[in-house]
Amino acid sequence: MARSDRESLATQWAELANLHPDELADWLETDASWAVGYKGYGEESVGHAAGRRIVDLLEADRGSWSDEDWALVRKAVGVIRRHRAQWPEGDVTDTRWRHALMNWGHDPLR
Repeated sequence: MARSDRESLATQWAELANLHPDELADWLETDASWAVGYKGYGEESVGHAAGRRIVDLLEADRGSWSDEDWALVRKAVGVIRRHRAQWPEGDVTDTRWRHALMNWGHDPLR
């Protein structure tokens, strides 16, 4: 990925990843976090597994991110943007929609 692409992605990520690493780590331990997302063949959803990696990325210096890390950030930005575009009506405080976004490091109510 070109440097300019990484800079643009980093800017988007900084706007969207609004959970502190400790908040995200604590959230990922809740039943609500485990209950949402596409699970595929395993017990852990794709978003939950990504959230565990995102905690590490939020704590790390971007200069140390690998190509795989940047790919995850690109995926997370896409997931967050797509889900935000589908904002449901009504109070979203305790919804699967919000909980799924939180697994990706974004609380839409902030």
